[in-house]
Order: sequence, then C-alpha cells, then structure tokens
Amino acid sequence: MNKEVLITYLNDHHAGSVAALDLLDHLIETFEGKPLGWFFKNLRAEIETDQSTLKELIRKIGADESVIKKAGAWVAEKFSRTKIRVSDSADDQLGLLQALEAVMLGINGKRALWTTLAAASEHLPQLRLLDYANLEQRAVGQCDRLEAKRLEIARRVFTGNEPSN
Repeated sequence: MNKEVLITYLNDHHAGSVAALDLLDHLIETFEGKPLGWFFKNLRAEIETDQSTLKELIRKIGADESVIKKAGAWVAEKFSRTKIRVSDSADDQLGLLQALEAVMLGINGKRALWTTLAAASEHLPQLRLLDYANLEQRAVGQCDRLEAKRLEIARRVFTGNEPSN
C-alpha cells in the first residue's frame, strides 16, 4: 500500500468537505427561517456526518488531517463567494443555482471517494472499516434531493418566476 498517496487522497476529499460545509453555512445563514434554510441545514448535517466518517478513517489508518489543505479549502470557498453571489433577492437566483451545482459536484466527488475506497478495500484490509455501499447510497440520496432543488431553482432562474424560499 502506498500510504502517502492514500493519505493525500483522503485529505483532498476532507478539504473538499470543509469547503462544502462552509458554503452550506453561508446558504443556511442567507435563507434562515425559510424552507431553503431548513433544506440546507438537513443536508449540512448529513455531510457533516460523512465528514466525521472520513476523519475517523484518516485517524484509523494512522494519519492526520492536513491543516494546510483544510485552510486552502476554507480560503477557496471564501473566494468563490465573489463569483457565486447568493442572497435572498430574486436577482441572485443564478448565484443560488451555481452554489447548488458546486455542492452537487462535491457530493458526486464524495460518492466517487466511497466507490474508490470500496474497490481499493478488496486489496487493502486497512480500508475494510466502513460500509461503503451504505455511504454511497447516502450520497446518491443527497444528490437526488439536491438535484430536485437545483432544477426547481433553475426553472425560476430561467423563467423569471418569483422564488418562494
């Protein structure tokens, strides 16, 4: 096993989860007290659980979380806010759509992480610690819910109908 490569891979995904949670925090704050706020809170809770699972795996294989990668993800998320402008305004619905797509990319990346680790675990007993099929199914469920919300917002963005957040 090339442990260094595995640790880099896991830490890259962990950094991605840090950025996703920061973006979701921003979305929760923006839509506080509205249905979208609750939607993002529920999604955030699930992603935080997945992040905890990943952090535990990193510890169990004898590695540490990369502080540098986490910091980089945090900075990247802050910069993305300049591109992805999200507010409760009808004028900023494109920013919301782009934010949803960014989170969707992250969840699909997480699904790829779980399937990759499942495949690698066939040859690496150290990775046989998790129920990868269950983790993948949770990611699929997250994608399905997010995709439905994304398409709802897309219809509003491109038809000009007033959102009901």
